[in-house]
Amino acid sequence: MSLLAVFGIGWQVLVDAVGLGAVYALMAVGIGLVFGVLRLVNFAYGQLVMAGAYALAFASQWNWPLWAAVLFCVAVVVSLSLAMERVVFRPLRSQSPAVMLVATFAVAFLLQSIALLAFGPLGKAASSLGYLNRPLTIGSVDIRKITIVAIVVAALCLGLLMLLLGRTTVGLHMRAAAMDFRTARLLGVRADRVIGSAVLVSGLLAAAVSVILTVQNPLVTPDFALRDTIVVLAGVVVGGMNRLLSATLGGFAIGFVSGLLGGALPTDQSQYLPSFLFGLVILVLLVRPAGLFARGRGPVERV
Repeated sequence: MSLLAVFGIGWQVLVDAVGLGAVYALMAVGIGLVFGVLRLVNFAYGQLVMAGAYALAFASQWNWPLWAAVLFCVAVVVSLSLAMERVVFRPLRSQSPAVMLVATFAVAFLLQSIALLAFGPLGKAASSLGYLNRPLTIGSVDIRKITIVAIVVAALCLGLLMLLLGRTTVGLHMRAAAMDFRTARLLGVRADRVIGSAVLVSGLLAAAVSVILTVQNPLVTPDFALRDTIVVLAGVVVGGMNRLLSATLGGFAIGFVSGLLGGALPTDQSQYLPSFLFGLVILVLLVRPAGLFARGRGPVERV
């Protein structure tokens, strides 16, 4: 009998855990990309996802076709992401990490408060992609279509991002800026262009996450994706913030483990999931403070 079977974890739980890990990996890439060039932990990332989810909900309410709803979602999230960078982050770029961190907190709670005042606490339904919740049965395992879509979209986005970073000039500049922004600027790298590109890609990834999460949870409220963002931020730190790959693996790992714990715990004890999860996070950080997937014991960004 395998260890997974001892804890009551079957193929169904494994597949769901991989799907959740894929979504969290996408979020981790968006957060890690901005951190790489700006050294900024963007706590407002979840509010970008929330804005995209509201866009999908309103498009569903107005009976827009699916393609128009997705385009509307992308436009809202990318516009908000670029506006956030231009209005808040750019003027504070030369300030300390603590100031930038507090600024992202302020932006996050400002956007959440605006959503609460504008749309109310009860939430709106985004049902355009509800058919993706229907399962496909393979053997004895029911795999929801959105799980397959999440895995495929995550793999596709990560592949395209690797091509962008490895085969394009702007990608090369982003990698140089992530290693040493000051030296990169002395060598001719344009800071506004690099940061704008990173924020744009991060916004596109947030839009993709909005679409996936609204399928999994169609009721959109002002705190939509807030818990997911906190978990992913913990995953990024656990994986290792100083490299995009380690941050992505950290996001996937915490999503996968969260899915496994959710499947192993009895339904009436699911409230203990955050306790177990963040207990594991503390344990990993005590053993590997630089990150679970970081190389060696490199410097840790402390904020």
